[in-house]
Amino acid sequence: MEAISLKLPEELLEDSAQCAEALKMSRAAYVRRAIEQMNRKTRAQIRGQRLALASLKVRKESKSVNKEFAAVDRDPDA
Repeated sequence: MEAISLKLPEELLEDSAQCAEALKMSRAAYVRRAIEQMNRKTRAQIRGQRLALASLKVRKESKSVNKEFAAVDRDPDA
């Protein structure tokens, strides 16, 4: 495991220490967990952005296909 040096505002450091103590974990474990959660959240946001971009790229074709399905729904023999 690699180490990093991190400068935090005193209030944030104290608050983190209190929260870690309440969870009966070390401050380092608490910070690792916070980083892991932020990484998951960031990856989810990136996936959402990629999905939105892909959706925009296929929107025109999707509208065309939906119109075709709507026409079939209205007149199945068409």
